[in-house]
Amino acid sequence: MKKGRLWRRAAAFAVIGAALLVWYVRGQAEAPRVLDYAEFWRMAEDGEIEAVSLGEGENWRVKTTEGETALTPNPRAEDGKERLLRLGIRVTEERNAAPGLLLLLLAGAAAFALLRGSGAGGAAGLAKYAAVQTDRTIPEITFRDVIASPETLEGMRDLVGFLRSPGAYARLGARPPRGVMLYGPPGTGKTMLARALAGEAKAPFFAVSGADFVQVYVGVGASRVRELFRKARKAGGGVIFIDEIDAIGKKRDSGNDEREQTLNALLTEMSGFSGLDRIMVVAATNRLDTIDAALLREGRFDRHIEVGLPDAAQRLEILRVHTRNKPVARGVSLPDLAAQTALFSGAQLEALLNEAAIRAARRGADEIGPGDIEKAFCAAAAGDERPTPMTAEEKAVTAWHEAGHAVVTHALLPEDRIAYLTVIPSSRGAAGYTLSIQPDRLLHTRRELIARIAQALGGRAAEEMLLGRDGVTTGAAGDLQRARQIASAMAEEWDMGEGDPREAGRAILEEGFAAARACLAQRKNALARLAEALEEKETLREGEILEALEGEN
Repeated sequence: MKKGRLWRRAAAFAVIGAALLVWYVRGQAEAPRVLDYAEFWRMAEDGEIEAVSLGEGENWRVKTTEGETALTPNPRAEDGKERLLRLGIRVTEERNAAPGLLLLLLAGAAAFALLRGSGAGGAAGLAKYAAVQTDRTIPEITFRDVIASPETLEGMRDLVGFLRSPGAYARLGARPPRGVMLYGPPGTGKTMLARALAGEAKAPFFAVSGADFVQVYVGVGASRVRELFRKARKAGGGVIFIDEIDAIGKKRDSGNDEREQTLNALLTEMSGFSGLDRIMVVAATNRLDTIDAALLREGRFDRHIEVGLPDAAQRLEILRVHTRNKPVARGVSLPDLAAQTALFSGAQLEALLNEAAIRAARRGADEIGPGDIEKAFCAAAAGDERPTPMTAEEKAVTAWHEAGHAVVTHALLPEDRIAYLTVIPSSRGAAGYTLSIQPDRLLHTRRELIARIAQALGGRAAEEMLLGRDGVTTGAAGDLQRARQIASAMAEEWDMGEGDPREAGRAILEEGFAAARACLAQRKNALARLAEALEEKETLREGEILEALEGEN
């Protein structure tokens, strides 16, 4: 190492060390006394406070009429400033960093200047820190490798032409979309779709996460955005994919300067390129309604493509893909598994098969059997079984609770399959659980939604029937939460109630509870018969459940 480089490093460390020493000594020498919050307001009301400096830290800085500087705890109350002004106290607001912190920042800048040109510790090191690590290869996968709805794939195929031959559209005055927003539940394959778009168009793929832009230091995120677009331009275009754009693209407020600057940089960059640049920005979010309107307007992310949960046919294809390299026993029916995994995403299906393979390996098997699939499915739905001691009374109450769910489901939601009942506690804290499988459906009627509330509250209604109102247990906590969510959505989102949404939500909830009570009152014998069988065997499967339910009511 050259002597000049050694000298620069030594000088840099000396500058930083001196700044730290000055900051420490100054802090020790100037440490003001702290006023108790009650004492502070007493002094303020007695006219002993001259000025108060409000900041966002833990304390307010106070100047007394005698010239003394003190601190008092920051209450972060909305009326604090108004109260001080009414007392005639001069109020200022601190926006800048503390002097000691400024000293450190200046020292850091000086050290950086000294280190420039001295290798990895200089400007190159900072540039590396500010850069976004991206994958700029051309993906091998195409739309043939993606399982999604025809509507989703059709929307994505439209984008390939813009990337392959933007001039053909420009000649006709067509403006290609600068940004595409993929939205839908987690695990539905949004990242794979973006990668397949780049593969189909033979374009470089730059993949980052929204979290990569969010840093403690203001301005670093914006620098990373500019660096990302610079790389895309240098590569001659490509697909820039920003996963979890919520991290920087949520509806803005005044609470995060770094996120605000990063978002503004992204908007500026998207406004600065044309279709001829062959750059397309694709972003992914789980909630489109939380994204800032400035990102969704024309000329930004103006193409919105929903990536929904797979239907039964798509689930079957996904299961076939993920079982290609897994030895599956002949007794496993993938069509049946596809039918019973309604509302599962592609990622959840993969995780289900992986868990089944783990269970098969754990028992030393050579193949994944139906039992492994069933246990993995139940674990995904309700958690692993965790046998724990239960009193005879707890077991009986749990059996009635789960039987209540099953009876209401069988009577009010006949298209649902009741696949599994158990009174064995699960790892998620449930004393038992009922596993019912609902059919794929795009639209839901009010009648069905009331039945869903009744289904959720069937366990509580059964407990009431067995033990009376004062004997019900805490076992319905999760059921009540699910029922309230449905009732709230019916009242506030789908306008299925009357009057004020809050009052309507309560009325809908009570309507569902009444339906559950009436259903069980008409089927007392079936309820008692199913509860007795469940208490005896602890676990019942579909055939045994139907046998108990289809006798006399």
